[in-house]
Amino acid sequence: MKMFTNNSLLSKYTFAAAIGFLSLGFSVSAQAQETLTIQQAIERMLQNNLNIKRAVLSVSSAAVDLQQSKAALYPSLNASADNSLSFGRGLNSTTFQVVNQKFYQGSGTLSTSVDVFGGLSKINQIRQNKILLDAGNSNLDKVKNDLILQVVTSYFQVVFNVELLKASKEQLLVAQQTEEREEALMDAGNKTVADVSQAKAQAATAELNVTNAQNQLTISYLTLSQLMEMRTDTNEYNVVAPTVQDIAMAQKVFNVNDVFNSAMSVFPDVKLAGLNRQAAEKGIAVARGALTPKISFGANLGSSYSYLLAAESQNQHFFDQVSSRFNQGIGLNLQIPIFNGLQARSNVKRAKINYEDYKLQENLTKNNLYKVIAQAIADLRAADSRYSSTLNTFNAQKDAFNVIEQRYNVGLVNSLDYNTSRTNRNKAETDFIQAKYDLLFRSKVIDYYLGRQINF
Repeated sequence: MKMFTNNSLLSKYTFAAAIGFLSLGFSVSAQAQETLTIQQAIERMLQNNLNIKRAVLSVSSAAVDLQQSKAALYPSLNASADNSLSFGRGLNSTTFQVVNQKFYQGSGTLSTSVDVFGGLSKINQIRQNKILLDAGNSNLDKVKNDLILQVVTSYFQVVFNVELLKASKEQLLVAQQTEEREEALMDAGNKTVADVSQAKAQAATAELNVTNAQNQLTISYLTLSQLMEMRTDTNEYNVVAPTVQDIAMAQKVFNVNDVFNSAMSVFPDVKLAGLNRQAAEKGIAVARGALTPKISFGANLGSSYSYLLAAESQNQHFFDQVSSRFNQGIGLNLQIPIFNGLQARSNVKRAKINYEDYKLQENLTKNNLYKVIAQAIADLRAADSRYSSTLNTFNAQKDAFNVIEQRYNVGLVNSLDYNTSRTNRNKAETDFIQAKYDLLFRSKVIDYYLGRQINF
């Protein structure tokens, strides 16, 4: 049904009631859905993300490597048993004579060995594995940190698209009311077909904007859900929009060097690069251990027994054989590397090259961190300026449209000027919404580099 009135006050009441009805419907829908804050989204991602779980497994593997390298310092202890049944000619272990008989023989040995000196390779390996375990934990923090930024980005995209969709629906409602009013005025003979066609075009454009905004919101919800490992085809949760206080906090001025110095102590990328460099340095000491002589001490206990299987044979009792053949020994082994195809020296050279490479990677990480922080602060300043400009533009366009609308309602402004003013007002609102969330996001990026908890 088409409704029309020349009374602008009644038109405004009708518009307000329609917006209130839409807001009420949105509120009822929101109550049926979960409300997800940005911090809750981060926590859900940290709990469910598979890349984080893989990084946890890498830390567990590094812990096993450390435990094993410590156990390598302990003496080894091994037991062995050998049993055989011989046919035909063979050596009798009892008489040490070659006989042509069937006989059964066995032996047992218990041996131990411990390294006395090995160029401190095992000690340095333990030290290196400790550093690698710390590096694994730092890599886990890095994986989490990278994913947190992705969640923040996706969450802000959802919040932005929610507000953009809301504004687009409000603009569509106004466009539809204008179309109805133009058609009613044309029926009354006060408007032309051209005026109605312009109104229909404006309504069609507004409807397209709503469709695009809805599609963008659906995609942004999907992206955020995938980061949280939530399998959903619909928007099963609502997001929390920032407040005026959050915008005021976002307009804070930062110093590049202050942010960089703070980030150096908390940013996991820098810590990981430093630990990798330290581990590579220990790798040189491990490789050098292969160039030094190695001394090991060993000891063993053993005995044997044998039985002739011939019926007329007189075999000694088992325990008597074991007792009479019991033997023990100790030994000291010295191994001096003289020439092994330059393998040990090549490993030392490779370890040194690896260390220099990790030194460069650490410096590169610090340099890149300074660059991205400087860029982030510059982006924040630009976003703040753009926010202020778009706010002023939106307020100006809104006031201008209100004046044009009042004059249009009394026939002092034609449809072309009215539609142009409304288009300018709608564009200014879209630009303002985009600038507002760009400012908020840029400020949260600074918090990210400072290691602060991200919320609003």
